Amino acid sequence: MERKYKVILNAEESFARAVALGVYIRRPLTAWRFLLPGMFIFDVLRRSSEIRRYSDLFLFPRKLALDGALDILNGEDRKNILSRIEKEIRQWLTSLKIYSERLLRGHMDEIHLLIDHFSKLLNAVGNGYYALVKNAYKTREQYEAHLHQLTAAEQEIDQAISNIHGEAIDIRERLRAEQAQAEKLREKEVNRTFSRTE
Repeated sequence: MERKYKVILNAEESFARAVALGVYIRRPLTAWRFLLPGMFIFDVLRRSSEIRRYSDLFLFPRKLALDGALDILNGEDRKNILSRIEKEIRQWLTSLKIYSERLLRGHMDEIHLLIDHFSKLLNAVGNGYYALVKNAYKTREQYEAHLHQLTAAEQEIDQAISNIHGEAIDIRERLRAEQAQAEKLREKEVNRTFSRTE
């Protein structure tokens, strides 16, 4: 079970980095940045910091859900696990100064979906992430149904964040770019896991 846990966590970390890279490294560097070495280094550091921050924010609820799924499979009470996770999410959102009941509910809806998803993966047979997904969901349609529900939960979270920031255009654009990148990566993942010929 520990090996599967690591495989799943590595896949989530890779996904977070890929989304961040697709969003934050979308514009090319201008020529003058190469002429001023300090500016190039500054830009690389800034982009690296943005990618790390996004990855940390993206992974926090997912890691809680993965840990929760493992705890449930090890015999702990689901209701107690969800209560503990809700408290941690509430504290996390408060520390980020973006707490709202709507945002908390959105994250908890996402957590429920992820706990079910991670439980399936942890119970599946397979050596790698794609094998775990394929054996857990059996068909492309079942996995796509899960991804559709997850995307809807993420969109609710994004809308709650947008509302907190007063519908700021830059926030909405960044959230849209993140969601578009996530959808693109998930489509590739589905195609890699379940080929069209099956």
